[in-house]
Amino acid sequence: MCSREEIELKKRLALEKLAQKRLTSPLKPNLQSLNSGAQASPNKPRFNFKESNHSVRHAVKPYEKPKETAQFYGNEKAVTGKCSLIGVDRFVVELSGFSTPAIDVFKSIGSRHYNVQTRNWDFHVRDHTELIGKLQNLRPHVIVERLPGFVLSCVNGEKADYSNIDLSRVDPELGGALMPFQQEGVRYGIDKNGRCLIADDMGLGKTFQALAIASYYVEDWPLLIATTSSMKNVWEETIHRYLPSVPLMQVQYMSSGKDYIGDCRVLIVSHDMMSRCVDALLNKNFGVLIIDESHTLKNFKAKCTKSATSLAKKARRVVLLSGTPALSRPSELFSQLSLIDDRFFGNFYDYSRRYCDGRNTNFGWDASGKSNLAELEIILTRKFMIRRTKEDVLKSLPNKSQEVVTLDVNLNQFSEEDRKCLNALASKYQSQKKSAEKHALLLTFFSETAKIKIPSVCSYVLQALKVKQKFLVFAHHQIMLDAICNVLGKKSVKFIRIDGNTTSEQRKYFVDKFQTNDNYLVAVLSITAANAGITLTAAQLVLFAELHWNPSILSQAESRAHRIGQLNPVVIKYLLASGTADDSIWPMLQEKQKILEEVGLSKDSFDKVSVSKQPSDASELTEDLNVTLNRTSANTLDISCYFKNENTNLGDTSDIFDDGLDDVFSTMDL
Repeated sequence: MCSREEIELKKRLALEKLAQKRLTSPLKPNLQSLNSGAQASPNKPRFNFKESNHSVRHAVKPYEKPKETAQFYGNEKAVTGKCSLIGVDRFVVELSGFSTPAIDVFKSIGSRHYNVQTRNWDFHVRDHTELIGKLQNLRPHVIVERLPGFVLSCVNGEKADYSNIDLSRVDPELGGALMPFQQEGVRYGIDKNGRCLIADDMGLGKTFQALAIASYYVEDWPLLIATTSSMKNVWEETIHRYLPSVPLMQVQYMSSGKDYIGDCRVLIVSHDMMSRCVDALLNKNFGVLIIDESHTLKNFKAKCTKSATSLAKKARRVVLLSGTPALSRPSELFSQLSLIDDRFFGNFYDYSRRYCDGRNTNFGWDASGKSNLAELEIILTRKFMIRRTKEDVLKSLPNKSQEVVTLDVNLNQFSEEDRKCLNALASKYQSQKKSAEKHALLLTFFSETAKIKIPSVCSYVLQALKVKQKFLVFAHHQIMLDAICNVLGKKSVKFIRIDGNTTSEQRKYFVDKFQTNDNYLVAVLSITAANAGITLTAAQLVLFAELHWNPSILSQAESRAHRIGQLNPVVIKYLLASGTADDSIWPMLQEKQKILEEVGLSKDSFDKVSVSKQPSDASELTEDLNVTLNRTSANTLDISCYFKNENTNLGDTSDIFDDGLDDVFSTMDL
């Protein structure tokens, strides 16, 4: 070890060496000269630095420690958060990061609760003001977005009890026909002052409930009923039978803009006629408005929706009916809810920002997402909507089971070129990134899938005939509907067909024939034309030869058989073909159905279906019917043509998966 003298010597030598180094450095100022006030060294530096105004004390200073990252880039990033309802009386606060001061505030609230799984804190709604007030003191380090005023106004106070509302003002004939749950729906509508959305499951009598509410407010008539063209006879018959107090000559259907409507008490119009003759309808001053199938008004920019909005603002009572109010996304609810109360949410920007995960993108405002769905469901039930499913109210209704049948599709019937093109089309769809191109590819793929599935579908239909029981077959493309009908005709099987060319009078005749005549075994139906407004409970089996982009449309189609009046269990079978567009559409349907479940608008699920394969001997059933596709110009696949012309025009497909596809799809003549 070194002695104290040796340590002092080494220290002195080190200091002298450091001083000597500073004196000889050409780019460093002379430390001794600065300290003594002497003139600078005659050896001038190479660079002509400007003289500094700094004092001597600041000219030389110790080495500074590196700045922290937060200090280097500016102020530390604030912790942000938002509040949202998770129950009628509780809300949750979700933070973007950890904040000790915020946690201390949370712990000071009496109703606090920490969810270990989500790692979020939730509180009673009554403590919302206190919590937000304390969090305000943490700004700008902690910024939490409070619950909107419309949310608080919806949940504050006790839930309304409308069970004692007197229904004696409803026409006795109609009131006596209402089932208990339908009476509850009428009371709900009256409690909401005649402005509500009845979103009961298909087949639960929404027509009866709407007319009962309208009858209760008969003093506010005339009554306007906007419905689909195919449903006008149903409304007329129901009014004539259950509202005998309304003279027949005062109930009118508007078929043209030239029709005289001055004396009518009840006017029935189609949605299209409503948009075309909105000025004449506004002049009539309808006090009560019923809009059937209100989910068709999902686009608030559409002319029909704008017409309905004008009529709703003028009417005192507005009753919307829909078994599927949100076809796939929360954004589709806004226009319907605005018809009931156009001030509640403010505007679409505020609504979509909170419930559609609305955000700015390179292509504009995107409201195709979902957010705060639990809160939206609470607001719907408290403010706007009453919804019951068959399982809720019809305990005696037979069960419904769903099954996926994998078809035995034999591509050997097609040419080698067609098979290669089919595989190429599937591969190109999977790899395509641009949405517009992807949409066009899927439409082409879907159209060709119908042609590919025809032999297998027809085989399965013939196999179903062996049981000698009535069943329904849904399809979309004309070529598929024609093929099924041709097979049934060759087998001399009596059937009905309802598609887009079927008139209202024909629909009623065909439905009655299928329901009452045991000789008619099959109903061949278009998915888009026959998914609503008809009852076909004589069947216990429902086959889907093709899919649809929207799960709610499929659910509506299923309910043609599974509804009030059905005495037997109903089996739903989806006929899917591997290697076709079904592989892409089915997962899409499953994802959309999950969104409807989260917002409380559906209890169906495509995840719980069973799976089976088409019997191997099914193809033998069609050998004598020449169902297989021969190589003729009428049935040759068009895929080759598609690849020869990459710019194939399939119309505007820019919003195909934004459920604008539902509009495009239902109107395409394929």
